Amino acid sequence: MSKVALITGITGQDGSYLAELLLTKGYSVHGIVRRVALEDKTHRIWRIKNILNDVNLHAASLENYASIFKIIQKIKPDEVYHLAAQSYVAYSFEDEFSTFNTNINGTHYMLSAVSGFSNKLKFYFAGSSEMFGKVQKTTQDENTPFHPRSAYGISKVTGYHLTKNYREAYKLHASSGILFNHESPRRGFEFVTRKISHAAARIKKGLQKKLKLGNINAKRDWGHAQDYVKAMWLMIQQDNPGDYVIGTGIENSVKDFAKKAFKHVGLNYKDHIVIDKSLMRPADVNALLANYSKAKKILKWKPEVSFDDLVKGMVESDLEFVTNYGY
Repeated sequence: MSKVALITGITGQDGSYLAELLLTKGYSVHGIVRRVALEDKTHRIWRIKNILNDVNLHAASLENYASIFKIIQKIKPDEVYHLAAQSYVAYSFEDEFSTFNTNINGTHYMLSAVSGFSNKLKFYFAGSSEMFGKVQKTTQDENTPFHPRSAYGISKVTGYHLTKNYREAYKLHASSGILFNHESPRRGFEFVTRKISHAAARIKKGLQKKLKLGNINAKRDWGHAQDYVKAMWLMIQQDNPGDYVIGTGIENSVKDFAKKAFKHVGLNYKDHIVIDKSLMRPADVNALLANYSKAKKILKWKPEVSFDDLVKGMVESDLEFVTNYGY
């Protein structure tokens, strides 16, 4: 009998790749989506359009405990992957309240519903490198203190501790993945990497002349989302739950990303990027770099897609997107 997996955030970048991975492993895959997504499939669930006939979607709100518990009771999952969140850091400065409500309460409701149904379930929480924030060490691992610099980061730290508490207090097989920045052609247009790759394609096609960016000196550890969802699955397969830092151990700046993206289409980024101070965050994180040695040792996991191939893949995808859709 095949395992049953429930994914929150199945229509997002990570959720779509994870769903595809689980399907290849023979899982029965279920996803929680907002009702509006089912009413507007063209625009809201485009990332999973190729597997729509292979997954089961359930309308529910993460802000409603009863609807979550009802779904869990109905499908009786073996594994629950909680990926859904308000994940745009810049927006969390504009609306702290909805970020806290969605990310903290949503995680609490999921944990409570899962443990209330059965402590035999395995639960994964999607943490973030933004939890580290104002870092004290050159590289960050599972023992690095958290110092979040945004409402988003704070909400993820809270989710991490909630997950840890349910693991320790209720013996739930609950693990947190502290994932560093991971991108792909499925990244949302509001994120800086997709903003750059899309703009490079548009400028190349003559549809745009300039790109406004904020802090291009910010350094991040960037990997490919398709690699990172494999780590999520591996965490859940362990006999003992735990927390794992997932990254590449290689640091690049926003400027580096832009330089490679524009170079791929034969352009110089300096001719097209304009620094807009209004896009600077009130409290930014200057540098983040993962030490994923624990994941390498225990999970036998390592990143496969290089930074160069990541950037190239995103630009190529956006060139095709602009050609097909004209924007």
